[in-house]
Amino acid sequence: MISTSNLTIQFGPKPLFENVSVKFSDGNRYGLIGANGSGKSTFMKIIGGDLESTSGSVTLDPGLRLGKLRQDQFAFEECQVIDVVMMGHTEMWAAMQERDAIYMDPEATDDDYMRAAELEAKFAEYDGYTAEARASELLLGLEFPIEQHRLLMSEIAPGWKLRVLLAQALFSNPDVLLLDEPTNNLDIHTIRWLGDILDGYDSTMIIISHDRHFLNQVCTHMADVDYGEIRIYPGNYDDYMLASAQARERLLANNAKAKERM
Repeated sequence: MISTSNLTIQFGPKPLFENVSVKFSDGNRYGLIGANGSGKSTFMKIIGGDLESTSGSVTLDPGLRLGKLRQDQFAFEECQVIDVVMMGHTEMWAAMQERDAIYMDPEATDDDYMRAAELEAKFAEYDGYTAEARASELLLGLEFPIEQHRLLMSEIAPGWKLRVLLAQALFSNPDVLLLDEPTNNLDIHTIRWLGDILDGYDSTMIIISHDRHFLNQVCTHMADVDYGEIRIYPGNYDDYMLASAQARERLLANNAKAKERM
């Protein structure tokens, strides 16, 4: 589970959020919705550790891994596409890099080789021997041509860089997955593929998207950002819209009754 406690975010005289406490329960997939400028992306950056709140805290249950769709598409310009995807699993990638550095060191000692054996075991534990095949499969699902998997990120167009970063986020297979506009630059076929992939994950997800069809396919709950607060509603986007309409009707009816009594 990931939760916030008394979270306040303030950049100017008026807080964007104030004392927000909300819980995102294990295995649920939340669509984070709200008007433009309501603070959805800012909230996501704080949840993901990319931005500090003014006050309050974010808590991730011990032992849980957090993954996210990175927004800086130029962060890996000198790296091969397939490597950028595999970097999504940070522990596996770190073990692989350290192991390979030992094997390439002509002055490596017996202790170094013992360390390499430990790293080899970790690499296997993370399914490292199938990592490249799994990364390639994700790229193909995102319609990224196999002949371009070894290109440098600097050699591909911006829209395709975003697909690589999306594959990276999916490859990490984390316990908590944060996706800010994951359907940008995707065609209908690929969006459906992405929805099917996410349906097969057990991760807790928080997703920002303007695609209501995608939210309907993927989400189990809506998290509505409104007037500096976040309210959780069960169901997908259409369920949320129905519940909101019914709530407005009840409010209007109650106001009418109150006027009659005056």
